[in-house]
Amino acid sequence: MMKESIDPMLDLALLKKLVIGIGEVSDITGVPQRQIRYWEEKGVIHSVKEGEGSTRKYDYMSIKKIILVKELLDDGFTLDAAAKRVEERIKTIDEVFQALGERIEMNKDKKSD
Repeated sequence: MMKESIDPMLDLALLKKLVIGIGEVSDITGVPQRQIRYWEEKGVIHSVKEGEGSTRKYDYMSIKKIILVKELLDDGFTLDAAAKRVEERIKTIDEVFQALGERIEMNKDKKSD
């Protein structure tokens, strides 16, 4: 039986609600929990606050940053340089999607005129 491939971009609402504990993030990304905590202390990523003393949890964007930082570190970047590069990439992607969203809205407005 073939397993169906699911495109995670199909459900953006689900991605926005996605919050995973540090242990599972570590298992998925291959980054040790201790390293994830260190990156958080350095401000590279941020956990979702769910109350004092609760397990650290991370949203989709933080998990994405963890993966990207890990890849850059594996390529020889320092943590600071990797964090800066990831922030630049995310800013560029956000700007592109913002512009696309604005174009879509403008096209909707033109069609309704």
